[in-house]
Amino acid sequence: MLELYQFEFSPYCEKVRLILDYKGLDYQKIEVTPGVGQVEIYRISGQKQLPVLKDGSTIVADSTEIALYLDRKYPEKPILPSDPVARSQCLIWEEWADSTLAKKSRLPILDYIKSDAGMRSALLPSQTPDVVKTLLNSLPSEVFEFLGSGIGISKEVISKANKNLRDTLDNLNTILVYKPYLVGDSLSLADLTVAALTIGIKSPPGDYLDIPAQLKNRGIPGIADDPTYENFFRWRDQIYLNYRKPLTTSRASTSPSSIEIE
Repeated sequence: MLELYQFEFSPYCEKVRLILDYKGLDYQKIEVTPGVGQVEIYRISGQKQLPVLKDGSTIVADSTEIALYLDRKYPEKPILPSDPVARSQCLIWEEWADSTLAKKSRLPILDYIKSDAGMRSALLPSQTPDVVKTLLNSLPSEVFEFLGSGIGISKEVISKANKNLRDTLDNLNTILVYKPYLVGDSLSLADLTVAALTIGIKSPPGDYLDIPAQLKNRGIPGIADDPTYENFFRWRDQIYLNYRKPLTTSRASTSPSSIEIE
């Protein structure tokens, strides 16, 4: 069985899970506890980033490389168009989502996390001791001004970041009014990547992510609940409804193994 070394709330790991489910492939999730050394992941893959896919003796790191590998090794239900122009457009969309969309989402999501204790817990691996979760939830939000968002990040900078993200969602919303897919006339890696990269902006409503139930279908206040973006999130959630396996029926292990990173 395929093994996916992952972090549950990472959008890049979710991108791979969505591809695996779309292709109908069996896989086991192996949750990686973040730490300083990244010893085990480095030993396995020669680098420290997640996700990492293990397919027998083959090890593949990086969500894009994993996507390309899966499409070569398991060509049923392809995620890349056969037409070379459409394929290039698809890969441009995928790279844009991995970089630009992720970057524009980062500060608004971190600002949301620091102000929402429940969200902080959701980001921790499921095997994190309760005492650690309780400690993290008890910290005042001001502490998180110095974490993630960075020291000196002003409210004006956060406000600008929120506007940039809104502009991006506006553009996606407009595109998807006129066409059901980002490239061509069928689902592709472009759609799957954009869908997965937005789980931090607003998590999908179904039982897809191993996070507390009260956090599902929630997201950045003022964006996730803004009817302006209803068309985009309806499109995204339809992809999940059609192709992502719920935890209760998933081909993936619903009780992931774990490894500690020291």
